[in-house]
Amino acid sequence: MARRMEKILVIKLSALGDFVLALAAAKRIREAHPKAHITLLTTPPFEALAKSCPYFNAVDIGGRPEGFNAWVALRKRIKAAAYDRVYDLQTSAQSGRIFQVLRPNPPAWSGIAFGCALPHKNPLRNSMHTLERQADQLMYAGIWADAPTAPGTAPRPDLSWILKSAPGDRPVPGGVRPRPYAMLVPGGAAHRPEKRWPVEHYAELARILYSRGLDIVVIGGPQETPLAHAIQRQTPRARDLTGRTDFERIAILGAKAALAVGNDTGPLHLAAAAGAPTIVLFSKASDPALSAPRGRVAILQAEKLAALPVAQVAQSAASLAAAP
Repeated sequence: MARRMEKILVIKLSALGDFVLALAAAKRIREAHPKAHITLLTTPPFEALAKSCPYFNAVDIGGRPEGFNAWVALRKRIKAAAYDRVYDLQTSAQSGRIFQVLRPNPPAWSGIAFGCALPHKNPLRNSMHTLERQADQLMYAGIWADAPTAPGTAPRPDLSWILKSAPGDRPVPGGVRPRPYAMLVPGGAAHRPEKRWPVEHYAELARILYSRGLDIVVIGGPQETPLAHAIQRQTPRARDLTGRTDFERIAILGAKAALAVGNDTGPLHLAAAAGAPTIVLFSKASDPALSAPRGRVAILQAEKLAALPVAQVAQSAASLAAAP
């Protein structure tokens, strides 16, 4: 009788920056279960990115059910799948509720849900950066014996699978090389305005970077188009790509960028993970020690971002560009 294929469920619901960071743990889960059928339970914004990711065989976007019937349907899907193990990388009240509705016989569950079989019991978990915390969780789950858990040691997300699918650069008529470009990410969650550097500062930075020989590309959702237009008033040749890029395209742009500058928001995490030299701007609203992107990254922080001088960010950009 043939051995049944191992079935794994990974839970990661939001937000984009956290989703990007969790791809490092997802890669390790795939390496630990190379022949398993791995399903990601997530939400609709991440469907396309997850379906192209080699760590998952299937994607379920029903991770935030609304209403009794939706919860019943989610429970039925998970029970019918008969998962051997669940890796809860969300570790939130929402994923905890998912665990509880699977009682009395939930799958072997890695996370912090009360009563789970593979609890992450490290009392310091909430003071760890996401990358080290999730590596530590997988160590407690028994699949990463030598997990790097000291601050700054866990590997950053690997987006090489996106970059391999990127089209090559088109030949330029006359052999003239295109100017290098800087990505600006001036937006972020609308309900967290305290995490945004003022758009007037981005406009002044764009003017400085353009004068240094960098083209300017502005990234964001369609709701952030007014921010791009404000930047264009200072730098008319800046390209407005707000609302015109999916997550994969942002990563590809980041891989080829000379510089990325932005608030602590998802698209900047994608650019940094893809390899862009990145400046990320933090206010007191979030802690870079817990969630900053990794890579060739400079972190600038001010209690209130409006007080962060343009000259300081411009100087950081020059230093980052000069670094080997």
